[in-house]
Formats: sequence, structure tokens, C-alpha cells
Amino acid sequence: MRSRRLYRITKTLLTYGLDDIVPARWLPWSLRFARHALFWMPNRHKNKPRGERLRLALEQLGPVWVKFGQMLSTRRDLLPPDVALELAKLQDKVKPFAGEQAQQIIEKALELESIEQLFIDFTVQPLASASIAQVHSASMRIEGELEQVVVKVIRPDIRKTIHADLELMETLAAILARHLPDGRRLKPKEVVREYRKTLLDELDLSREAANAIQLRRNFEDSELLYIPRVYSDLSRNNVMVMERIDGIPVSDVDTLQARGVNMKKLAERGVEVFFTQVFRDSFFHADMHPGNIFVAKDETENPKYIGIDFGIVGTLNREDKRYLAENFLAFFNRDYRKVAELHVDSGWVPSNTNIEEFESAIRTVCEPIFQKPLAEISFGHVLVNLFNTARRFQMEVQPQLVLLQKTLLYIEGLGRQLYPDLDLWETAKPFLERWMQEQVGWRAVVRAVKENAPYWAEKMPEMPMLLYDNLRNQKRFQQQFERRSVALINAQRHNAESRLWAMLSAASVVTAGVFYALSQPWVVSAAGAAAAVVFAWLSWRKRPAAVAVDPHF
Repeated sequence: MRSRRLYRITKTLLTYGLDDIVPARWLPWSLRFARHALFWMPNRHKNKPRGERLRLALEQLGPVWVKFGQMLSTRRDLLPPDVALELAKLQDKVKPFAGEQAQQIIEKALELESIEQLFIDFTVQPLASASIAQVHSASMRIEGELEQVVVKVIRPDIRKTIHADLELMETLAAILARHLPDGRRLKPKEVVREYRKTLLDELDLSREAANAIQLRRNFEDSELLYIPRVYSDLSRNNVMVMERIDGIPVSDVDTLQARGVNMKKLAERGVEVFFTQVFRDSFFHADMHPGNIFVAKDETENPKYIGIDFGIVGTLNREDKRYLAENFLAFFNRDYRKVAELHVDSGWVPSNTNIEEFESAIRTVCEPIFQKPLAEISFGHVLVNLFNTARRFQMEVQPQLVLLQKTLLYIEGLGRQLYPDLDLWETAKPFLERWMQEQVGWRAVVRAVKENAPYWAEKMPEMPMLLYDNLRNQKRFQQQFERRSVALINAQRHNAESRLWAMLSAASVVTAGVFYALSQPWVVSAAGAAAAVVFAWLSWRKRPAAVAVDPHF
């Protein structure tokens, strides 16, 4: 099985001429020889550009490779622009599997004797089909009301295929990392490892259901974004039931314009949704490509987004959020030294980085951007340039920032597709400035008081006893300290006296020995020896005693 799959992958890659993308001088003689030996697999698409050949090959290899190409299309810091743009065309649509098989999976997962036991009007023909799962429409009674729902089902045996393909990808990545001169910068093994985690997370629909519930709670009663209800008691790791939404695909610009939707406001609200998720909630939908976003039909002047497919989410901690906001503000104020210092302060680059050299590198990359009008500046590419420059200064890969960069590229591309004159910076700047003001100054104090007030109120009845215990312990510690100080002084005095008597004892021994050597009367030598014994006994008597220490001191 594995050898057949490897043969098919090799044949597909070679017949699309992907070996030509890598210069022959970069390959060891063994790989060059193997390529010539496989003479029956010639490049059959020589007339197509390299990016198109790569896209077509991934489409032919199947859903795992299509998803991999989609992920690569967001890593514009690693790929040439023409290849990245071509990979961005990959469509997340594949041939569906049999609806009857999906029905059996649902019945087994939900422990149903038949699908009709729970669902009414279950549609065997899938409503949509993607690389990991497909969706079926149905209806069911909830609290006496008939509700329209969709049932998402993971493809059968997809795990086996995914694990097999991932193993082959890792093998190929290891070969590339070892033999390509630029393999260290491209980090193929790290890219595949990142893809493995993302893909395996998407296979667990229980995780996706939890993500959807969290996002719905974050945007409850919001005018910006609607998240469909998920029926968690009917969700398993391979099946998920959720509310069916009725919206217009955000990529259907013609329909949106025909309905009179305020496209400028729609584009601006997309930016606001992104920054709200990142900086307010620290929990953001990290797969917001056009296929996962719809627009509600009921509002045209105040359009609302509808989000689906929550398998991939990103999180940021408080420090990352603050440094990101400050980085954006410093960049657009063209304060490159501040950008460099923030990267060091955040720990993204080593603390021994030369700030002046780092500042100069950032200025070299970013200053030409400001030759364009702000409306033409790509926010996502700014982030790519910053991270790419920082990588030269040993910046480690930050997984949460990679997801953020990917999502920002999606949002920016979508916003400019809806409204080409969108000025992303003018839309984002007020939000970032307001958020920064809330993190420092009196607003931050007020917010901290509000957040901690319940805890303080809970502890308030205990304050008198805590104060009494503290004062009592303080008094005990003071007494212990005084006793220990006196003991230490006495020990030092006894130690000095013991050393004095020890020195006199040694001197007496030497004197007795000298008298004996000079043949003096034995009485004199004996007296010296007796004095040495007496002085030694006094030294032993005056030795300092051990100082007792309170274990709670």
C-alpha cells in the first residue's frame, strides 16, 4: 500500500516536472541518477509555469496535498510570489463520498437505530464536500420546534490516508532539508510538522464544536459576526450537528452588490472582526478563507458576517498581544528602533541582538513600502517582511504568529476583493490605539479594579484575621531574630576565646619540645606539656555551641 502510494506520488511529481523547479546542481548525484532512470515519467506539462504545475500536481494527489498547498500559499515568506499566488487558487472542493456511507457513520456515532430516529428529511446527497469532511442537510425537532440543521461527517478512512501521506511528506522534507542549499531557511521539516498538527486538529470534530461554542459566546448579540449554534450533545469526534445558516458566500461579490450591500462597511467590518478576535478575545478563527465566510441576507446597510468551519483557531497571550499592537503602531509611525526593541523585549529574537543593526535591517526592508499610499500597503506583507527580517537575526518560529499572519492575509485579501479602495491601516489604527489606551493609564487601572473586585470582596471578611496573624508572626519573627542575633554574638566570642586557648596550647607544645631538645631539666619540659594540656582543655570548653534555628524563620 505504502509503496504503491509512493510510486503514484513520485509519478505525479515527475510528470508535472516538479523536479525542474530544483536546480540540478543542488541535487546529489544519486537523485540525478534516479531521475534519469525513471525515463518513462517525462515532464508532460513543459509549457505551463512552475506555479501552475505545482498546483495541478497537488490537486491530482488528493485532499491531503491540496490542504498542504493551501497552507503553503499563506507562507509568502518562504515561497516565490508567482508560486504563492498560484497555490492560492486551490479550491477546497473534492469529490464526495457516498451519502449512504455517511448515513451509516452518523447512525453509528450517535447510536441510532436509523437516521429517521433523530433527523427529519435527511438529505443523502451532500450539501457540500471538502477535503476532510462533507456536510448533509437535515431537520430535527428541538424543544418542539422544527429546526434546519447540517450534519458534518469526517471522511471514512481519511486518517489512514492522512498518516500515510504525512509520513511520506516528512521523508521528502528530510531529503530536501539535507540536500537543498536553502533547506535550512525554508525549514521543510518544520513546515510539515506544523501542517501535521493543523491537519490532525481538523480531524476532531469535538474540538471544532468546542471552538464554535467559544466563538459564539464571544460574539453573542454582536452586529459584526454570527456563529451558528452547535448541538454539542449530538457532536462526536467524527460527526458534528449545527444550525444551518442562510447567507450569501462572501466571494459572490456580484450578488452582494446587486442586493445593495454596503461594500465599504462590509470590508471594514471584516477588519474589525479580525482585530476584535485577536486583541479583545485572544481567540481567533484561523481559517477565514472565503469558503468559510458568508454574509447575512437580512441587512444591507449594516451587513453581518456568518462564520463556519472552526477546526483551526489561534490564541495569543497578553504579552504577545501587547507587543503585536505596539509593533503595528511603531511601524506605521516609522519608528524602526521601537520595532527592533520590541522584538528583543518580547523574546522573539535573542537578547544579545545588536539593536542598531536590527533597526537598520528593518528600515531597509520596510521604508520602500511607505513610498506607496497607505491604501496600497499590504498589512499582511508588512508582517511577512518583519518576520522574514527578524529571522535573519535568529528569530525562532512563533506558531501563534504564523496562524495570525495567515489569517491576516486572508482578511486583507477578502477586504480588498469586496472594496478595492479599503485602507486597512485607517480601519485598524483607531482600534489598535483604543486597545493600547485600555492597557495602560487610568483605563487599565479601572479595568484591573473591575476584574479583581469579586476576588477582593471574597477575601474581605478574612482581612482582620489575616492582619492579626501577620502581626503575630511578625512579632514572633522579631523575637526569633533577636535571640538568634544574641546567640551569634556569643558564638563569635566563644570562638575567639577557643582560638586563643588553642594558640596558647600549640605554643606550649612547641616550648616544651624546645626545652627537651636543649636538654633542660625535665621539670621544665613537663611543665610546658602540662600547660599545653590545660590550654587545649580550655579551648575545647570554649568552643561555640550550635545555634538553633526556627524552621519557620
